[in-house]
Amino acid sequence: MVDPAAFADLIAGYCLEVEPHQQVTVRSTTLAAPLLLELQRAILQREGWPLLRVELPGQTRGYYEHAADWQLDDFPQLTLTEAKKLDATVAIQAPDDVHALQGLDPQKLMRARRARGPVSEATMKKRWCTSLWPTASLAAGAGMSLTEFATFVRGALFLDRPAGPVAAWNELGHFQDQLIRRVAPASEIRIEAPGTDLRLKVKGRGWVNSDGKRNMPSGEVFTGPHERSATGHIRFDVPSSPAGVEVSGVELEFRDGEVVKARADVGDAYLQQALATDDGARRLGELGIGTNFGINRPVGVILFDEKIGGTVHCALGRSYDETGGKNRSALHWDLICDLRGGGRLTADGEVFQENGKFVL
Repeated sequence: MVDPAAFADLIAGYCLEVEPHQQVTVRSTTLAAPLLLELQRAILQREGWPLLRVELPGQTRGYYEHAADWQLDDFPQLTLTEAKKLDATVAIQAPDDVHALQGLDPQKLMRARRARGPVSEATMKKRWCTSLWPTASLAAGAGMSLTEFATFVRGALFLDRPAGPVAAWNELGHFQDQLIRRVAPASEIRIEAPGTDLRLKVKGRGWVNSDGKRNMPSGEVFTGPHERSATGHIRFDVPSSPAGVEVSGVELEFRDGEVVKARADVGDAYLQQALATDDGARRLGELGIGTNFGINRPVGVILFDEKIGGTVHCALGRSYDETGGKNRSALHWDLICDLRGGGRLTADGEVFQENGKFVL
């Protein structure tokens, strides 16, 4: 199983680097109680203020079922005040039902996401981290027993490494530095795979070494492609379940950076509503390359699946400021393409990944 104390120390120390007197919000559900209690301990020991925000099973679905229209299109101002005043935040995925929002009108989800854009923007300006605590529902979604899934999570977090997780994350960070040195000078990245041939301009954009400081687990390098550059088509063959709504077989066609055709084998209504979130939702805000070979298969959780070594992901919507990306949207939805079965990544025509294996 996952040791909650070691996990909490990794988040409070390595990921958030909590300092004395900092205010840190900790968001999750009651199912993550072992980790939440250890996070309280770890933050207090670093002389910070832990502010636990714990959600009840069924709480989110109940909100969407009972909120009035005006409540979907607004938010309590106290949440924005908190987002502006906090120093750091950690969100722990620990759902009691990964399909809790299945069957809800996707337009309601998008309206609420759009309305809460200012809260998201304020939160993103602070130190933040997203992670996961194993639950029975997540395990079932991955096709594993809870014990098997917990072991999988432990390995993905590098908590099973003999030298300790921090040493392992530093090692991966060093490899990702090498990868960035390879791709940073490039003007164009091309993604090729069955059903996919997409070109993205990246000249002058910054590449970020994601080594576990924000996402835990992590294992990717990413950038913000030029907003009008995406040209071609791509099929995302790894299923995605944003907000617990199953979506799979997404195919997008881009022209001058904008989605001009879109379909999904499953969850097409959610896809169409996501694209209609706002003006920036039809453009790409991120290109990411997965490097975590400790995650060797999809488990139905974007946080993990986008990091699989040998995959690439593109995010519809919001760019990250540190990449130089300028796309603004309330949406940020990572969609994943697996290159291990016959894909290729090239930088200005030179191959740097073939069939999921890097060639540096």
